[in-house]
Amino acid sequence: MSPVARFRNVVLDCPDPRALAAFYAAVVGGVPEWEEGEEDWVVLQVPGGPRLGFQEVAQYTPPEWPRSDRNGQQFHIDLDAGSTWAEIDAAHERVLALGARPLELQDREKKDFQVYADPAGHPFCLCRIEKPLT
Repeated sequence: MSPVARFRNVVLDCPDPRALAAFYAAVVGGVPEWEEGEEDWVVLQVPGGPRLGFQEVAQYTPPEWPRSDRNGQQFHIDLDAGSTWAEIDAAHERVLALGARPLELQDREKKDFQVYADPAGHPFCLCRIEKPLT
């Protein structure tokens, strides 16, 4: 069966699209693009990956991790950050320097991921890409 449509974007609401696009460009690569005079909509083509859109919302309220009731998590982004904890630790330092904040760092050996909030409050995970054999 053929698909109904092609995947286009994942769009994140935020208070400052250019700033959030710059954060994700520093994390996953790419160059943010927008039309002059229309800075309320910014697109980032992730190299070898999807497009991320960033849309300005005047009364933006960030999601809360790990709530599932009203204004809860909504969604999150998983990012492969390496196969060793040394690589994950280096990625941790880099995303903190870019403005991320930790949300859930405990039990990483069991879970193989750590949870952060981007500067606008959207959750994302730095994931270890190879799970050790047990």
